[in-house]
Amino acid sequence: METRRVVTCFLAHRGKILIVRRSEKVGTYRGKWSAISGHVEKPPEEQARQEIREEAGLAPGDFRLLYAGETLEVVDRHENIRWIVHPFLFEIGDPVKVRLDWENVEARWIMPSELTRFDTVPKLKEALQNVMDAETKRDAVRSKQKHRQNP
Repeated sequence: METRRVVTCFLAHRGKILIVRRSEKVGTYRGKWSAISGHVEKPPEEQARQEIREEAGLAPGDFRLLYAGETLEVVDRHENIRWIVHPFLFEIGDPVKVRLDWENVEARWIMPSELTRFDTVPKLKEALQNVMDAETKRDAVRSKQKHRQNP
């Protein structure tokens, strides 16, 4: 079984996330819904930022990192690939600026709870939950810190 490392970048704006439908020109999961993604060729966060620039057409000032999730292993026995997924959640200021490249043919802004309605790449929901859990944990830590400072 081949192992491949990838980044999966969820873009968020006002409570919604961007999902994209993969083109027929990509190597795997053609026609499936995904987040902005790509093979890891450099440190994962740096790769994530590059994929957003390339696949969504956003400039560095158009988005900011909110959370880096825990690395996730996804085994696809049908494709005979073991994916090591580095999930990220980024916030963007203006969704109108998103311009897809050849890797994706359609984009939709959805509520995270709607993701189950789409035919996605394997474990996309789990990758999203991973970064959403990171947000929840961070907010809980901040709340505890604030409470300690102002009992």
